[in-house]
Formats: sequence, C-alpha cells, structure tokens
Amino acid sequence: MEIFLNRMKSLLGDEFDDYLKFYNSADSFKGLRVNTLKCSTDKLEELIGFELKPTPFCAEGFYIPATNESIGNNPLHHAGAFYVQEPSATSAVTMLGVEEGDKVLDLCAAPGGKSTQIASALKNHGLLWSNEIVHNRAIILLSNIERMGIRNSVVSNCRPDTLCNRLTGYFDKVLVDAPCSGEGMFRKNSAAREWSEEHVKSCAERQLKILNSAKNALKENGVLVYSTCTFSPEENEGVITEFLRQNPDFVLEDSGVSFGRPTIKYARRIFPMDGGEGHFAARLRKTSSTVSVPDEPMKPQKLPSFVEEFYNDVFRDKPFGESLEIIGDKIIAAYFSLPDTKGLSIINKGIKLGELKKNRVEPAHQAFMAAKPEDLSRVIDFDINSEEIRKFLHGEQLNIGGELKGYAGVTVNGITTGFGKISNGVLKNKYPKGLRTL
Repeated sequence: MEIFLNRMKSLLGDEFDDYLKFYNSADSFKGLRVNTLKCSTDKLEELIGFELKPTPFCAEGFYIPATNESIGNNPLHHAGAFYVQEPSATSAVTMLGVEEGDKVLDLCAAPGGKSTQIASALKNHGLLWSNEIVHNRAIILLSNIERMGIRNSVVSNCRPDTLCNRLTGYFDKVLVDAPCSGEGMFRKNSAAREWSEEHVKSCAERQLKILNSAKNALKENGVLVYSTCTFSPEENEGVITEFLRQNPDFVLEDSGVSFGRPTIKYARRIFPMDGGEGHFAARLRKTSSTVSVPDEPMKPQKLPSFVEEFYNDVFRDKPFGESLEIIGDKIIAAYFSLPDTKGLSIINKGIKLGELKKNRVEPAHQAFMAAKPEDLSRVIDFDINSEEIRKFLHGEQLNIGGELKGYAGVTVNGITTGFGKISNGVLKNKYPKGLRTL
C-alpha cells in the first residue's frame, strides 16, 4: 500500500498526516438513514435506544456509536424504519436533488442504500428504476427495496448500455454510483486494500463507459450525478473531465451543498477529515434535446373473483391502486405506466400482492411491508422491547387471544414488519425464513 499512501500524500499535501491518523485507526464512521416512508426522525430517535447525531450529508442521516455491533437485529431494522449506511454515502442523492414525481434511474444500484434514499424523496410518487448487472447483488437490492416498503419501483438485472439505449430520454434524473477501486472503504473493509494502479486505470475506463451509457436515458434538461467511494483523481476528476470533453451538451452545475470540499468547479470530495469514510460526486445537466421513449398504455386484465375478494379482505381501500395483473403465478400491483420492457431482465415492478394457489391467494411479504397499519384490515402491534416481537422475528407461533381471524399485519410500535395468519387466537408466523433472527 506504499504506492497508494504516496499518492494520497501528493493529493492531500499538508493534510496527509491528518488522513493517516484516520487510515491507521480501527474505528470507522458508522451511520444510518431514517426511512421516512415508514418512520419519522422523531419516532426513530424515541425508539432506537441510543443517541443519534446528525451528519452534514443528508437531512435524514445520523452517526451511530462505533460500539454498536448488532443494529441489524433491531426490530426497527427488520421493519425498514432505517437503512444502515456509511454517512458520506448519502451525499450523492442529496446532490441529485430528487423531487416528488420525478422518474429516476439508479443505474448501479446494489445493495440499495442510494435507491432507498431516492425512494424516500419520491414519497411513493413518480418512478424509481433500480438496476444491478450482477444477479445475486440484484436479489440483495430487491430485498432492501421490499424491506423499506417502496411501492413505485422497478428492479432490473441488465447491462447499463442495453438498459439506457432502450429507455432513451425517459428519466428526469440518473444516478451513476460507479463501481470503483473503493479507496474510501479501506478502513471499513481490509479486503478492499487489494489495490493497484492497474485496477484504478481499469475502473476509470469502465466508469467512463457506464457514464456514456447513462447519458442516453436522460431527458432534455435532465440531471446526471456521478459518484464513487474512492479518492483517485483518475476515477473522479479524470472521468468527469473526459466525459465533458466527449459530451459538450453536458455541463457541471452547482448542487447547492456545502459539505466536503469543492473540486473541478462544482464537484465535491469528502475525506475522513470531513466526517465520512470518503466520497466523490459531481452533478451534470444535459442541455441537448432528446426524443423520449413513450410509455405503453396500461391494459386492464380480467382477474379471478377470489383475487378481488382477497385484496378487499386483507387491505383497506386498495392502497396499491386498482390496477392488478397476473404474471405467471404472481399477482402484481403496479399503478404506473412503463415503456416496452421486453428483454430488460426485470425481476420486480410495483408490489407483489401474492401468489395464486389453486383458488386462493397466498399473500406476499412485500405487500405488507409496503402497507401502513391504516392500510390493513387486521393489525397486531408489539412493542420494540417485547418478548412477542422477538419471537415473531425468530419465526415462532404466537398465542394472541382475541376474536381476530385471517391474515393480519404485524407491526412494531406502529411500523409494519411482516404478517401472520390468525386462527383460534393463534398467530401462525409468516415472516420469511431467510430474514428471521437466529
């Protein structure tokens, strides 16, 4: 790592000794971001059980104690009330400036931190399209989309060039959080220290190719944010400078933020001395005109009567809209139109309401995670510190008594975290086995 450190010394000058203190420390910045689709900041602060200190990178971002090692087992994490996220990683979406109703593409989206941050800003309006080229990472991405209760999303497993060439001019905003050499992750992950100058060069070449694909998906006057979690100028300023040289119809613009430090006009760098492990982001605007690919009209589908009966029995007032479709054995609620998506390797769109099982519907975990308590016909609420929520997340059957019968949402302090089926005062647990605590 001597070559890397010499490069950092050249980059930082008088600040190198300050950086070296962070580099040699075992403690890294830890943080979380409140998922405002399911929980308010005030409510999380009340329930979480430890102090939250605001970060400068995102209004919903907080530092958490370095000693907190088991936050993933917290019931509120299972419920999707927050996303564990390195603090400076929230900076790129802040610079993207997502507005309610936007159509937004997160092109390199796994594991989902930035996608779920975009979704919070959209407030279940507009469209979030999250893409990940590596299939097993796309499945992890989908799991986080489900946990955070996002209704207006598409998740795809597609090559960036294929996707963006098919969706020409479709998006208001595009985020490219590019695969990189990960120099900002060296403290968090010692395995990331397998560094070489050759790897930096190959990353920069790939990043430029991804950007030149991403540009095609933008509308006229659309915004493109490019970000990395590395420090190398070749992957940051170098990629942006070359992209602008090749694409004179794009301009760097001010994102209005003050965190980190400026570089090449309006781009921003974040070092550990600035309160995060490390990030780079630049906001670009497209000035040329583009013909946008059109949405296809939504086609009403005739559904079996028992599907409608199920929807009305389990949920109140059809919270995912009137438009349902059957794809294979899956019942999908997607209230938004899309362009022609054939061949784009879509693994999820909208909400999976359930699966057909002969003449009945088996509910899907995703539908309950996207529902608020008031959207559900039956709800069982447990306190975050109760034995009942511990048993539920462990997958155990619960004796609850009472007169309720049928499928019911399970909430922790009013935040939906799963469901079960009630019969004779017993809640049969439907929490997915792969998510259960040990």
